[in-house]
Amino acid sequence: ASMDPVVLVITLSCLLLLSLWRQRSGRGNLPLGPMPLPILGNILQLDSRNIPQSLTNFSKVYGPVFTLYLGMRPTVVLHGYEAVKEALIDHGEVFSGRGSFPIGDKISKGFGVAFSNGNRWRVMRRFSVMTLRNFGMGKRSIEDRIQEEAHCLVEELRKTKCE
Repeated sequence: ASMDPVVLVITLSCLLLLSLWRQRSGRGNLPLGPMPLPILGNILQLDSRNIPQSLTNFSKVYGPVFTLYLGMRPTVVLHGYEAVKEALIDHGEVFSGRGSFPIGDKISKGFGVAFSNGNRWRVMRRFSVMTLRNFGMGKRSIEDRIQEEAHCLVEELRKTKCE
């Protein structure tokens, strides 16, 4: 049986209203930004050929910190050196979290350094940095050892080629 056009129109209208309501209620304490379209968000307002210029234009209207909707997901944009410096250096602990990446979450199930977020990411990052430092990361001596080993390897390869 075919779907009645009136039912289809009512269903689509309800979906659009639900989308608008979710964007409005989910906004909370997010910074101001351009008005998003239902479901699409602000994607149509971004010039895909020159996204940096689009972001610069938005920052002229809404300031250095503004919200864009990429589809249904809100994204806070920090535009300019001062905004990024204040967020990452002056308030580094507050901004040390990471967003979620749905495909990566599905593959890694939230584990690992690359795709985890929240407290799990902080613990994994701290452990990884500590382990790498124990192996000599950031120390000059490890770099010298690697270069010495690479030099010996090159010499051995030269010997085999000559024979």
